[in-house]
Amino acid sequence: MRHQGKFVPGPGQLPAGMSQPRRVAVPTVEASERMPLDADDITRLYRSHAPGLLRYFARRTLQAEVAVDLVAESFAEAFADRAHFRGRGDVDADAAAWLYGIARHQLGKYFRRGVVERRALARLGLERDAMTEADFERVEELCGLPAQRQAIERGLAGMSKPQRDALALRIVEERSYSDVARLLGISEQTARARVSRALRALAKSTERLEGSPEVAA
Repeated sequence: MRHQGKFVPGPGQLPAGMSQPRRVAVPTVEASERMPLDADDITRLYRSHAPGLLRYFARRTLQAEVAVDLVAESFAEAFADRAHFRGRGDVDADAAAWLYGIARHQLGKYFRRGVVERRALARLGLERDAMTEADFERVEELCGLPAQRQAIERGLAGMSKPQRDALALRIVEERSYSDVARLLGISEQTARARVSRALRALAKSTERLEGSPEVAA
C-alpha cells in the first residue's frame, strides 16, 4: 500500500505486503477482559490469515486481481474498526471469525455491485501497491485457480439451471435457505435439495471442493 509514496509498515501500522507470513497467534485474554484489538493485533492477524483469506477470495471470484483487492480492503476495514472488536474467550479464534465476517461482507458487496469498493483504504489514505501480470499469475498458481476453474466448469456443466441458480444464491451470495426459496419461488425444502445436489455434483468434479468448509451447505 502507498501513502504519498511507498507505504512501509511501522510498529502498529497495517501491513501491506503479500509475502509468506510467519504464523503468529493473537494473544489470548480472559473472557471477562474482552479487550478490543490494537494495531499490533491486526498485524498479527495479517501474518496469520492473509494467505488463507487470499485463497478464500480467489476460489470464489476466480480472479486474482479481485482477490488481492478484497484482501486489502478487508484488512483496511479490520484496521479501521479494530476498536469495536470484543473478544469473548479465545481472542485468536474470535478475531479470526470477526475477520472472516468482514471478508464475507466485502465479498457480498463485490458480487452485488461488480466492483471492489475501497472505502476503508481511502479512509486510511492508503492504496494497494501496483502488481504486474507476473504477480497475478503467481497468485493464480498459489491458489490453484486454473485447476479450480476447470473443475468448477465440469461440475456446473453437469447441473441443471435450477441447481446452478440455487447454488449461486446459497454459496456465492451466502443467502439463507429461506432467502433462496423466496427468490426462486420454491419451498425451503426444495431449495435445500437443489443446493445439496449441486454440491454433490461439484464434489465429483474436484476433490478440492469436496468436504471444504468454504462450500458447506
